[in-house]
Amino acid sequence: VQLGESGGGLVQAGGSLRLSCSASGSVFSINRMGWYRQAPGKQRELVATITSDGTTNYGDSAKGRFTISRDSAKNTVYLQMNSLNPEDTAVYYCKASSSGSYTYWGQGTQVTVSS
Repeated sequence: VQLGESGGGLVQAGGSLRLSCSASGSVFSINRMGWYRQAPGKQRELVATITSDGTTNYGDSAKGRFTISRDSAKNTVYLQMNSLNPEDTAVYYCKASSSGSYTYWGQGTQVTVSS
């Protein structure tokens, strides 16, 4: 499974961004996809995940502001991020998990929120 992320960039506080993650390869084995982020000097943390049946889970920092969705036909997951603040600045990584307990990571996309 290969993951390709896009949509990161620089945005002002209060703005929005939408991240995309497209999966290719053995996509039939994927049962969960999601986003994690890592800020400088901090551990990687959960942002949001979505399962193959559409069940979503959000990290505390994302609740109420971010929305994860998927387009199964395109093997793509999206993360709509609203009301961004400087604390959201991080590298955002896409992750896919398969039924065989394999885990795949994208290379990451930088999100920078200016105050």
